[in-house]
Amino acid sequence: MLLAQQLAEYISACFTALWIQSHEHEDALTEIAQLCRDEDWRLATWDVSQGLQMAGQSEEVDSAGTDPLAAIRTLNTLATPEGTAILVLNNFHRFMNSAEIVQALQHQFVKGKQNRTFVVILSPVVQIPTELEKQIVLIHHALPGRDQLEELARSIATEDGELPGGDELNTVLDAAAGLTRYEAEGA
Repeated sequence: MLLAQQLAEYISACFTALWIQSHEHEDALTEIAQLCRDEDWRLATWDVSQGLQMAGQSEEVDSAGTDPLAAIRTLNTLATPEGTAILVLNNFHRFMNSAEIVQALQHQFVKGKQNRTFVVILSPVVQIPTELEKQIVLIHHALPGRDQLEELARSIATEDGELPGGDELNTVLDAAAGLTRYEAEGA
């Protein structure tokens, strides 16, 4: 099942705390952004270097900056009575040892059920604090499949004869299995 499908199911069931384990953040964010556009949901992303960003806006939202606690608290201001708002926290596993962060997340998860706001933690590792284990749903974002790797290879090898065909292509695709898109591009 695609990441967007899983996410849509959990959001429609009002699971307000989601942890996506992924080594391909850009691909995951692209899928999430497309889902939000399709469903007319509000999307904000946060990371430590760029701060809080609203989808469709180029500058950061001033109220949160690069403060992770402020980003969590800002989510409720994005809520609308008839809509859904999602906050994606990139590489947030680095902040999960903070008592203030854990407490703010616990409060937000409860508020999210009332105002349809959702916290999505996007991280390559799973480091869920004990206090949050029963509230967070874990989603695994799969690496690219054979078809995606072939599409990537064809987009890179644009010259005639650059990409082998038949059994040789199958060998190349077998060798690329288990790689991220970035790793496959460099292989």
